[in-house]
Amino acid sequence: MKVVVVESPGKVKSINKYLGDDYKVLASYGHVRDLPSKDGSVQPDDDFAMTWEIEAKGAKRINDIADAMKGADTLILATDPDREGEAISWHVLEALNRKKAIKGAKVERVVFNAITKSAVTEAMKHPRDIDMELVDAYLARRALDYLVGFTLSPVLWRKLPGSRSAGRVQSVSLRLVVDREIEIERFKTQEYWSVEADVTAGSDPFLARLVKHDGKRLTKFDLNNEVSATAARAAVERATFKVAAVEKKPGQRSPAPPFTTSTLQQEASRKLGFSAQRTMQAAQKLYEGIDIGGETVGLITYMRTDGVQVAPEALDDARQVIAGRYGANYVPEKPRIYKTKAKNAQEAHEAIRPTSLARNPGSLRLEPDLGRLYELIWKRMIASQMEAARIERTTVDLDSADGKTGLRATGQVVLFDGYLAVYEEGRDDADDEDGGRLPVINEGAEARVLAARADQHFTEPPPRYSEASLVKKMEELGIGRPSTYASILTVLRDREYVRMDKNRFIPEDKGRLVTAFLEEFFHRYVEYDFTADLEEKLDLVSAGELNWKALLREFWTAFHAAVGEIGELRVSNVLDALNVSLGPHIFPDKGDGTDPRACPTCGIGQLSLKTGRYGAFIGCSRYPECRHTRPIAQPDGDDSASDSGDRELGVDPDTGHAIWLKNGRFGPYVEEAAGEKPKRASLPKGWPPATVDLEKALRLLKLPREVGDHPEDGGKILAGIGRYGPYVQHNGTYANLESADEVFDVGLNRAVAVLAEKRAGGSRPGRGAAAAALKELGAHPGDGQPVRVLSGRYGPYIKHGATNANVPRGSDPQDLTLDQAVLLLAEREAKGGGKKPARGRTAAKAKPAAAAKKPAAKKKAAPKKKAAAK
Repeated sequence: MKVVVVESPGKVKSINKYLGDDYKVLASYGHVRDLPSKDGSVQPDDDFAMTWEIEAKGAKRINDIADAMKGADTLILATDPDREGEAISWHVLEALNRKKAIKGAKVERVVFNAITKSAVTEAMKHPRDIDMELVDAYLARRALDYLVGFTLSPVLWRKLPGSRSAGRVQSVSLRLVVDREIEIERFKTQEYWSVEADVTAGSDPFLARLVKHDGKRLTKFDLNNEVSATAARAAVERATFKVAAVEKKPGQRSPAPPFTTSTLQQEASRKLGFSAQRTMQAAQKLYEGIDIGGETVGLITYMRTDGVQVAPEALDDARQVIAGRYGANYVPEKPRIYKTKAKNAQEAHEAIRPTSLARNPGSLRLEPDLGRLYELIWKRMIASQMEAARIERTTVDLDSADGKTGLRATGQVVLFDGYLAVYEEGRDDADDEDGGRLPVINEGAEARVLAARADQHFTEPPPRYSEASLVKKMEELGIGRPSTYASILTVLRDREYVRMDKNRFIPEDKGRLVTAFLEEFFHRYVEYDFTADLEEKLDLVSAGELNWKALLREFWTAFHAAVGEIGELRVSNVLDALNVSLGPHIFPDKGDGTDPRACPTCGIGQLSLKTGRYGAFIGCSRYPECRHTRPIAQPDGDDSASDSGDRELGVDPDTGHAIWLKNGRFGPYVEEAAGEKPKRASLPKGWPPATVDLEKALRLLKLPREVGDHPEDGGKILAGIGRYGPYVQHNGTYANLESADEVFDVGLNRAVAVLAEKRAGGSRPGRGAAAAALKELGAHPGDGQPVRVLSGRYGPYIKHGATNANVPRGSDPQDLTLDQAVLLLAEREAKGGGKKPARGRTAAKAKPAAAAKKPAAKKKAAPKKKAAAK
C-alpha cells in the first residue's frame, strides 16, 4: 500500500481513481503546522530557531495520515508544485517523523502540473526528494514576515494608537496606493486646445488635426487658451490645402504569451471585473477538476506560476485546433516559443493553459465564474499560437498653399486579423491614437475643409490603481510573488487601510498615517528597491546560491537597531513629524491666506494630530481649555462627512423596486422599498456607506447565496452574513469566512473545506468557542477524569478538570505522554493553578445557601437590633 498526500480534499477522489486500489490518497487541507501567533516563535538570538505548532485542524489530518501509514511501504508527498507546496510536504514529513509514523517506509516527492490521468500517472514515475532549497526559501520568507510583523506592529500600536499592524510586503503595496493619491492631489491641471477639421480630397470626408500653425510645429500646450485656438481654427478655415504626402506603412501585431498568475489576475480584472481573490478561487476549482461524464477532470494547469513556456504536446494540440477551427493560414510556420525574464523557482512551471484545448468553452457546462475564466484562459492560449495580425498604418499630410498651416490624418487598416480573430489583450486606458480607416486619398490632390472645430481640454492626473494595474506595478517592481498578490490586496482592504471606489484603490486616513509613519521612521523598509532586492535574495536561496540564515542575519541586524532607535521616541515626537509630512492633506490651504492650522473654535490654539483610544484625530493645542476636535478626513466647516441622510441607489432591474441606503438605530443598512415588509440588510463591517452602490446593495439583499450542493453529504451550502459575521452553512453547521467580500465569491471547494475544518474542531477562537482537542491522553490515575491537550488562544495546554497547565515551549503536543501531563498538572496545582470562579459568583451563591439554613433566625435578629436602637 502506498499513501499519497495532496493539499486539497477536492483532488482526493479523482487522483485515487487514477492511481487505483494500491494507493490511498489523503488531504492535508493546506498547512498542518504554523508559527504560534505570539512573541518568541522565531528567536534571532538562537540562530533564528523557529517553533512550529500543529494546528487543531492539522492534528486530525496528521493522525489520519499516521494511521494510514500503518502497513504502508511508501509515503508519496504530492502537494502543489510551488514553494508553498514544497513547504507543506516538509511540514507533513516533519510531523510524521515526530510521531514515529514513517518507520521503514520509503518517502517520495512528486509534482504534477495538472489533475489529469496522464499527468498524475507520469508524475508517479519520476519521484524525487523534498527540495530543501525551496523549503529554506519558505523558512526565510516566513521568518522575515514574522519578525517584521511582531517587531514593527507593537511599535506602531504604541506610537500610533488605532493602527492595526504593519506587514513586510503589504506596507510597501500600501505605499504605492498612497503615493499615487498624493501624486493626484499635487497634480496641477493645465488647459490646452486642439483644432480638428472635416476634410475631403476628392474622396469621402475624413478627420484631420492641426499639426502646424504659423509655420511651426505645434506642441501640446502651444494652444493654451480660447483666443489662440480660435485664431488657429480661423487659419484652417481660410486656407486652401493640397495633399502633400500619403505614407502607408505595413506592420504587424503579435499575440501575448499564455497567462501567468499575474497576467491572469490583470486580464480577469479588466475584462471580467474579478478581484484577484475571486480569480484565484475560480482558477483553483478549474485546476482541481470538474465532473465531466462522471469523472473529475482538471481543466487547467497549475495556476500559480511565473512561466510562459508550454509543453510541446500542448503546442501541437493548439496548432491542430487552430487549423481545424480557423484555417491553415492562421497557423504560423513554427510554434511560438515564449520566455520569461523572471528568475525564480516558479519559472520551471508551465504557463496557465487548458489541459486539453479540444475542450472548448462552449462544450462545457460550468458555473458562471468558472465558465468565464476558462473561456479567457482558452482564448489566450489559442491566440498565443496563432499568426500575427497584419495591419497597414496610413498617414496623410495636408499643407496650405503658403506652407504656414498643416493638417494630418491617421488611420489603420487590418489586412489580416490573425490572432485578433480570437483574442485581444485588454488595456487599462483606451488608446485611439491610430484612428479609424481612411478613404482612398491621392498624393497631390486638392483638399477642402468642410468644417473646423476648436476643442478645449484639460490635463488629467494619473488614474488611481485598479487591481489589475496595482498587480502589474507590483510585478514590475518585483514586490511580492504570484501566490501572494491576492492575499496582499485582501489584507489592505480587511485592515481598512484602503477602500474601493469604482474598482479603484483609495487610501483611508489610517492607511496614510501608517505609510507616513513608516516612511518617516522606517524609510528603508518601505523602499521599493529594498523590498525587490529582498525578493531577489529569497530567489537566490531557492536556487541554492545563498544561505537562508545568512540572509536573516543581515536583515535582522539593521532592522533590530532601527526599531530600537524608534522605541526611544515619545509619541509627541512622532505626531510632530506626521503633522509636517501629512500637513497638505490634513491641513489643506483654505485659499484665503489664513492659517490652515488655526483652531476655528478658540482662534488661538493650533490644530494638530492627536491620538486616542480609537485612533488619530485632529484637536486643538489648548486642550482642555478648548475641546475642538474633528476627524482627519473632515476639514473644518465641512459637515459632509457626518451626513446621515437617506440616499436612493437605483432600481432593482428584476423587481422594479427602489433600493435605498439608510441610516438606522443600529447603523447603516440597505432596503428594498416593497410593501409593508421591505427587505433589509445591514452593511457589513468595513463597508463605508459612501462606497455602497446599487450593485453592492443588490448583492447584500440577495443573501444568503446558494453556493452549491455538498459533494459528499448532499444538501445545499449557503453563504451569508449573520450576527457573528460572514459564514457558510450546511445542515446546521456554520463556519466563519474571513471577510464579507468572500461571501459573494466563495466557491464550492472552499466552502466544503471550511465546513470540514469546522466539523473537525478547527473553528476560529472567539467568544463561546470551545477549545479544539489536539490529543486525548487518557484517564488521570488519581480520579479517572480525562486528561487532554487542547488548542487555546495562547497556544496548546493540558486540561484536567478545572486545572490547566501550559505545554512547555518548544514541545510538540503530539509527543506528550500521560505521565508527563500528570507531572505538569501537579506542578500547576501546587502553585494554586486550579480554575477559580469568577469574582462575585461565590458570594452570590453563598448568601442564598446561608439564608436557606437559618431563615427564622435572620428574621428575628432584625427586630431586636431595631428595638435596641430605639
